Amino acid sequence: MTPKLHGTQPPSAWIEQWAHLIVPQGRVLDVACGAGRHMQFLAERGHAVTGVDRSPEAIEAASPWGHALIVDIENGPWPFAGLHFDAVVVTHYLWRELLPTLLSSLAPGGVLLYETFAAGNETVGKPSRADFLLQPGELLKACAGLRVVAYEDGYLEDPARFIQRIAAVREEPGGPHKVYPLASPSSPRQRSGDASR
Repeated sequence: MTPKLHGTQPPSAWIEQWAHLIVPQGRVLDVACGAGRHMQFLAERGHAVTGVDRSPEAIEAASPWGHALIVDIENGPWPFAGLHFDAVVVTHYLWRELLPTLLSSLAPGGVLLYETFAAGNETVGKPSRADFLLQPGELLKACAGLRVVAYEDGYLEDPARFIQRIAAVREEPGGPHKVYPLASPSSPRQRSGDASR
């Protein structure tokens, strides 16, 4: 039986919720992009998207949505040295040694959208090894130099999983105070002005 290609499901609700923080027509890096679900979502919103994954099949599937590279980022050099992105997107992937590199890849004003499995997930399924599970508050600590707009660390159902996720911005040094909307201007909650929805 052929394993299912990762990244073929609909975009993460977290990425959908916070993508409005990315500057229009921004340069976006999707790390461990799989078949390109987030590349497609962001390209359709006018962003120039680059995806990286070590699976040739995944990169072939993702390539219609932007620049897609086959690279083993865990065992080789970082292919984007010296480049900066308006957003870095990571879902369902954790390689702790890469976290500082991801943060340094953010341009001033750049957004980190990160969501992956957390401690506790070993009680409900895979991944279950501590190497692949964030510890409580780990993303907050890693993003200490960024402006955290949103953060969650807890349990979700359907499917059952423990998740940690963050939306954080590298603010421009000495720049003006920025306002980060908690909802997209086009969302029903923002249009109605009703924060209780």
